[in-house]
Amino acid sequence: MTELHLLSGTGTTAAAAAADALVVGVLPARADDGDDGAPRLAAGAAAVDAAFDGELASLLALAGATGRAEEIVRIPTRGTVTAPLVVAVGLGPDGDGGPSAEQLRRASGSAARALAGTDHAVTTLSWPDADALAATAEGTLLGAYTFTEYRSTRGRTPVRRVTLATEAEEVAGVLHRATVVATAVTTARDLVNTPPNDLFPETFAARAAALGEAAGLEVEVLDDAALAAGGYGGILGVGGGSSRKPRLVRLRWSGGPSPRASVALVGKGVTFDTGGISIKPAAHMDHMTSDMAGAAAVVATTVLAARLGLPLTVTATVPMAENMPSATAYRPGDVLRMYGGRTVEVLNTDAEGRLILADAIVRAMEDEPDYLIETATLTGAQLVALGLRTSAVMGSEVFRDRVAALARAAGEDAWSMPFPDHIRGELDSRVADIANVTGHRNGGMLAAGIFLREFVPDGLPWAHIDIAGPAFHTAGPYGYTTKGGTGVPVRTLAAVLADIAENG
Repeated sequence: MTELHLLSGTGTTAAAAAADALVVGVLPARADDGDDGAPRLAAGAAAVDAAFDGELASLLALAGATGRAEEIVRIPTRGTVTAPLVVAVGLGPDGDGGPSAEQLRRASGSAARALAGTDHAVTTLSWPDADALAATAEGTLLGAYTFTEYRSTRGRTPVRRVTLATEAEEVAGVLHRATVVATAVTTARDLVNTPPNDLFPETFAARAAALGEAAGLEVEVLDDAALAAGGYGGILGVGGGSSRKPRLVRLRWSGGPSPRASVALVGKGVTFDTGGISIKPAAHMDHMTSDMAGAAAVVATTVLAARLGLPLTVTATVPMAENMPSATAYRPGDVLRMYGGRTVEVLNTDAEGRLILADAIVRAMEDEPDYLIETATLTGAQLVALGLRTSAVMGSEVFRDRVAALARAAGEDAWSMPFPDHIRGELDSRVADIANVTGHRNGGMLAAGIFLREFVPDGLPWAHIDIAGPAFHTAGPYGYTTKGGTGVPVRTLAAVLADIAENG
């Protein structure tokens, strides 16, 4: 991971700092500025602009800079400042309060990608305050992320070291938290990007256990024999068609001497999803390597809670299975007896995530948590409803809306979704307590959430986050988002845990 350092308090300005490149932010010209239409320099670039006799914005404009979001323009400094190169990154239009944290985060990510192969850079995007410092640190680390484990030639290496110029106070704590959050996101990305021939239930469980033990968490792993003895019919049913047997992993952070609340985290860990007997179309089935993104996020977030020493008891319950067609696979028409005794009629074996989540939710409720958050790449209907970059949040209304708002503030777009009463009746089964799908495609995302609600105690603050689109990015990189696993919704979960720790 790229090293981050601070220029604050050193007595050295960004213009005089020894580095290979100097990053400045650029904003579009305002129509009412009355100037020549040149872009504006963002806060933090004053010393650099002074070294250019106040002409830096005009020089950047000559090189094509407009301030458009994520635009990269490079100009040589010819000794005007210590660094030989200025890298200007566009922030896009700002409001009256200046660029938002998300604008800074995305610009920093774009700059970090542009700096690949560079040994040392100084950035001024972090200048104004602690929020800017945190956003720049996160964006830099996430934008510089690469996954090269399976490449024989690794290409240009990420920028090795970035120094952040800032006027913020108490910078060490801000930088520590931003680094821990970014590390958790990259941990989740690494897990999602690991191919399913190497990351299957047994090896995923081993990696989760190792991460937990390294962070001082309590760790429990149930293998297929223990799952059978415990009556985890959903996990066993989904995983029954694979030679790679399912697991259930439990990680627990105690919250220190005086935890203020108890939070249960549950994440879907389908390490590969063929759809089972209800097999998926071949096109894009390779994307199903990401079907354990919810589990990856929950594992990484529980480790994050320990690393930050949050005064919360955080317990992750993570079911892991591989959904394969075979002579031992579960079938449409089967009835599964779930953990806790409820029965489910399987009408579609490709609606498998809700089955393993239901087992995990019931187990998690035995800890009597104050809050439940579970997340999953659960439904293709989420993409239809909200696209590739916006998560759907369902659950108890007050907590649902709280989670969605915190997600947006953290830079992970999310939207609250309803639970229409009539959909529950469409999940009625002719032979069991409930069916795993309705008889049609309409409202499929909502039906999945309503199915999960059946296993959540009444009155418990609960949020279900469907990340089917946002968890895996298949197009070109943008901002701090690289191709492959995105790490969504780790930053949302981190923000929610911090909010609960502060406000209950």
